[in-house]
Amino acid sequence: MGIAELLDGVAGSGEFGVWLGRLDGVPVFQHGAERTHYSASTMKLPVAMAMLRKVDAGELALDQPVTVHNDFASAAGGRFGVNPAEDEAPATWTKLGEQVPLGWLATEMITRSSNLATDLVLELVGIDAANAVLAEYGSGLSAIRRGIDDAAAQAAGISNEMSAADLAAVLVAVGNDPAAGYVRDLLAANTWNGEIPAGVPAGTRVEHKNGWDTRIRHDGGVVRPDDAEPFVLTMCTTSELPDTEAQKLIAAVAAEAWEHRHDLETVR
Repeated sequence: MGIAELLDGVAGSGEFGVWLGRLDGVPVFQHGAERTHYSASTMKLPVAMAMLRKVDAGELALDQPVTVHNDFASAAGGRFGVNPAEDEAPATWTKLGEQVPLGWLATEMITRSSNLATDLVLELVGIDAANAVLAEYGSGLSAIRRGIDDAAAQAAGISNEMSAADLAAVLVAVGNDPAAGYVRDLLAANTWNGEIPAGVPAGTRVEHKNGWDTRIRHDGGVVRPDDAEPFVLTMCTTSELPDTEAQKLIAAVAAEAWEHRHDLETVR
């Protein structure tokens, strides 16, 4: 079954964006790729890239100590805290009041998708710097405007947005940047692997960042087969599908891309 057929099978149940291509950034298949969705945790990839840029510039250091706290400036004014009940990465919470290295927080942010670690890294990096990474490579439609769990900002309509095409553009940039090996290794160590990695053979290197929330399930990554050129696949879904079905859909799209990895242009 082709990707178009898979998408036809869920037509009417939500919005689905797909971008598939190689590391040259040229797409071979697109479907609703320019439409933005609530970004969920996919915004953590631009945050990581902005952090790496500041590390390379000497403004930050991976070994610098950061005090773990849960009190942040809201994009709507005032303060907010991360909801621990909605953070599925517990390790950062065990360090409240303690100092940990910035690199440890970055690892928790990407490999475990920790929301608290993300807001701590974002506080150091700055929302403008993280958004600048996304704007540099993307279309300008996607944006990072606030931290995770900034409820006041969310209520004011200040949201983080991501399209499949813009997530792909950032992944292409990361995949081609010799200085971004640190971020690529973090992505490859992602422990949440129910989407793209589930659709390709076990052991395949997939440098990916996913995201999920109510009605939201996204994933985007660089897949590196041993017997073919790397390819980039991103899929953003905002739908009424049960979450497990959305994951299976992304995995099925990845499996179809994998079957065509030697001649990606034949994907339909």
